[in-house]
Formats: sequence, structure tokens, C-alpha cells
Amino acid sequence: MMMTKKKVIQIGIACELTGLSERQIRYYEDRKLIFPERSKGGVRKYSFEDIQTIMDIHTKLIDGYHTVELRRMLASL
Repeated sequence: MMMTKKKVIQIGIACELTGLSERQIRYYEDRKLIFPERSKGGVRKYSFEDIQTIMDIHTKLIDGYHTVELRRMLASL
């Protein structure tokens, strides 16, 4: 498995890497834009690829896209 796809990053580190809050990242998950894995204890785990996706989502939301549009765009990838 490529390192970029391995889900090892916890949400606190994801916040540091993206500059976003835990609330924002959880919102993207709630809107079905990202899909972190969960540890046995329920801890969210992200990959470096997920981090890039989170940053792309945030940029597009700032640019005026809606989460429904982003979900369609991500589904077509």
C-alpha cells in the first residue's frame, strides 16, 4: 500500500496540517465528502491523500461551491 493512502493520521494532526478545526473536518465527514477509518476505540484516522482532499474541499467551499456539488465532483473521480 502506498504511504499516501495509508490511514494513520489522527484528527488533531489533520487540523495542524490543514489549518482547519476538528469541527470543520467532522462537518466534511458528516456531508459524506471524506471517509476516515475508525480505530477500535473510534478514533478517526486519515491518509495524506485525505489531507489533500480536505484542503481541496475547503478551497472549493471558499470559492462558493456547495457540499452537494462537491460530493458529485468527488464521486466522479
